[in-house]
Amino acid sequence: MDAARVLTLIALDQGENPGVLSAINKYQLTEGNRQCIIDAMDVHGGKGIVLGPNNYLARAYQALPISITVEGANILTRSLIIFGQGAIRAHPCLLKEMNAVSGIANSKARRVFDNALFTHIGFSLSNMVRSLLLGLTGGRMTPAPVTGPHANYFRQLSRMSAAFAFLADSVLVLLGGKFKFKEKLSGRLADVLIHLYMGSAMLKRFEDDGRPAGDIPLLQWGMEDSLFTIQQSLLGVIQNFPVPVLGRIARLLVFPFGLPHSGPSDKNVKAVAQILLNENESRDRLTDGIFISDRDDATGRVNKAFHLVLEAQAAERAIKNALKQPVNFENYEGLVKRATESGVITEEQATMVRLAQKASALVIAVDEFPQERTDMPVVPAVKDQVTGQAESRKQAGKA
Repeated sequence: MDAARVLTLIALDQGENPGVLSAINKYQLTEGNRQCIIDAMDVHGGKGIVLGPNNYLARAYQALPISITVEGANILTRSLIIFGQGAIRAHPCLLKEMNAVSGIANSKARRVFDNALFTHIGFSLSNMVRSLLLGLTGGRMTPAPVTGPHANYFRQLSRMSAAFAFLADSVLVLLGGKFKFKEKLSGRLADVLIHLYMGSAMLKRFEDDGRPAGDIPLLQWGMEDSLFTIQQSLLGVIQNFPVPVLGRIARLLVFPFGLPHSGPSDKNVKAVAQILLNENESRDRLTDGIFISDRDDATGRVNKAFHLVLEAQAAERAIKNALKQPVNFENYEGLVKRATESGVITEEQATMVRLAQKASALVIAVDEFPQERTDMPVVPAVKDQVTGQAESRKQAGKA
């Protein structure tokens, strides 16, 4: 998400007006934000439910519809704008054909249209052949501009780009003006365009950062996720092709040996989790620009607990190995005392464990408020009204 943001800002800084890229960012980044907050709510559990000073998620969760719907509804952005505008602006022939058709009918307009049409046919045939060759060779026929563990991702993006161009062109030719009513197809093609851009942004970010080895798991996760999304979206287009017979032929051309991508592996996910759960330069690059409080407030306590827990890990592991019990909020006082007395840990380590456990307890604490009275008498008028409504429903049921 941040790679796409930075790449789009580069275009803006150069005086460009990237309308389609802005739509991609608006859609993909707000949807990504929504998913991040939903995942955070799952992790926080009850802390994300009870409103109060300890709950820093609830207001962000409540505000999600603002970014999703207000500044251009995401469902329209995906289904109509991203591919609908992008196909016309990026295609080398479509705009010329449209201008020639809508202009004054004369010999010059016919020549312009004929040239654009034959160029379009040649463009489509070249994309079909290129898509087949790259599919047969797994993308190896196209050169990568770099060397290293991420070079294959450049080839895979080129392969998927050729397949996208071939299928998008085929759909537009077969449907013509009816395409604007096929929002499911448009949405799937938009997903492909989105993740081609996201993948390109990630590869550029990795290069601009100097190819840090620690970031490779992050790059692998992002690229595998995007390539899998592209693959499934192209498959959805093929399965819903305007002419089913041509769809089956298109699948053989695009995926001659089956589907090549399966998404991030469990091993890759674990490697990413290790980056997030420890202090390292890769994690610092991920959180660069994010506000991190150093005060004694809800978010500041999270940051403090994170560092204390890492510092206390070795001591807690020693306690667990020696006393055969994991340290937690309920037993840490007794275990720390026993471990200190038996020489398993030092007094300094004991203090570190106590601070880490107390900090963690503060982080997961849910806000509590005085209980309001629940023994208030029911207002007679309200009681009579409720009773009357129940009786009316009962009579209506008999009728």
